[in-house]
Amino acid sequence: MASSPPLPPTPLEQPHLVSLVLQSKKALQHGEQLCSKANALSNTSAQCSIDVLALDAKVKWLSDAVLEQLKLAASVAKSIEYKRAQLDKQVREWDTGRTRRTNALDGILESLGAQLVPPDFHQPSSESSLFGSQHSDLGANGISGIFNADHSPTATLRDNAFERKGKRTDRTKWKTLRDFVDERAIEDVLDSLEGERTKLDDVLASTYDYPETLLNTVSSIRESLPESSALPSIRDIIISQEKISTQMASHLESLAAHYDQMAGALRESEAGESFSEEDLQDMNRDTNELPSIMSELEESMKSIEATHEQLLSAKALGEQQREVHRTTLDDLDELGEIMSEMLQRQQDVVDECRELLDGLQQQLLVIDDLYHRFVQYQGSFNKLLVEIARRRQYKEAAERIVEGMMRQLDALTEEERHVRNEFNADHGAHIPADICLCIENMPTRWEVVPYDGDLLETLPEIDDDILAQAKDNSDVKVSIPGSESL
Repeated sequence: MASSPPLPPTPLEQPHLVSLVLQSKKALQHGEQLCSKANALSNTSAQCSIDVLALDAKVKWLSDAVLEQLKLAASVAKSIEYKRAQLDKQVREWDTGRTRRTNALDGILESLGAQLVPPDFHQPSSESSLFGSQHSDLGANGISGIFNADHSPTATLRDNAFERKGKRTDRTKWKTLRDFVDERAIEDVLDSLEGERTKLDDVLASTYDYPETLLNTVSSIRESLPESSALPSIRDIIISQEKISTQMASHLESLAAHYDQMAGALRESEAGESFSEEDLQDMNRDTNELPSIMSELEESMKSIEATHEQLLSAKALGEQQREVHRTTLDDLDELGEIMSEMLQRQQDVVDECRELLDGLQQQLLVIDDLYHRFVQYQGSFNKLLVEIARRRQYKEAAERIVEGMMRQLDALTEEERHVRNEFNADHGAHIPADICLCIENMPTRWEVVPYDGDLLETLPEIDDDILAQAKDNSDVKVSIPGSESL
């Protein structure tokens, strides 16, 4: 159907269409920019989402690896602490043994100091040994060297009996068994023991702070680890951006369709076609809806930007956490070297302490030996007192026997002298001088000549038959004076 020639536009109609077209075009261009930017942001967000997930996985892996290393470091600290506890236990056991032995040694020394030694039992001596005036090399009976060899206690008892009784009235000046002990030698042993014990403390102290240092370092590194942060839901962001992009695309299509409609109307108007008032109202209504559409596009754009910023923040946080982990890994490397040195040093300390404890244990055996020697010393001295008392009883019994025998021998000797004098007086003049020269000898005095088991004088031998013949031919009765008393 042929169209009528276009009428010239009214004064208001043509400019109004142009304005509508320009608004539509401007809205379309702005919408295209927003959609293009939204599309770019969506693509960037997709890549950023991949980066965020990769960073999160790496940070979690690093965190787990760091925590495992920290567990290892904590176990090393516990191991060092356990080894130290074992050493401390051995040292405490040794200290208990030392206390027991030193108390026993002090006890026996106090016992020695409470036991008096009578003055007759010792003589001053310049010799020095573990037992003072005693010889270090004790004899088989355990008392060799107690008495001075130049002056025996027996002589002292016999020669100074009166002085001895005077001394015993004041026992405050008497010596004790402890006076014969070399206190300086004991102090040297104890000082040496204490010196080695102090050295052991110094060795132990060299690693005293290792467990605490390691645990503090582990706590510091653990506290420096980035806190686990909740990631935004990548899936929700992608779905949201996709939905928004679809809506923006739909709005852009509407803007494009509106612009095409307005551009076509302008062309038709320029071609002379006139529009009814209703058509113009529809065009104005559609154009008036453009700000609403643009507002929705801008809101959609802001939403995409917001979700993109979420991803960027998550990525920045992940990169920051990764950098923190790099520093943490450096700290772990340094901690690993420190732990190796600590373990080696702790093992050296263990070896050195065991060596020192072995030496200290040997020194405790010296204290044991001192204790047992002093116990034997005291016991032997007590046995000595009992032995001296027994010998005194023996001596007194022997003296009583000897005194009785001496009295009998003196009486027998006097009787023998009387008989010999009578014999010499009666018969000496009738016997030639060269027969039996010993006939005029007098009996020996028993108190000046010790009895040695032989006869005290040499007499001629007389056979029994000759003696019998002499008895038959003699009126003299032969008898042994004093035999009846014997």
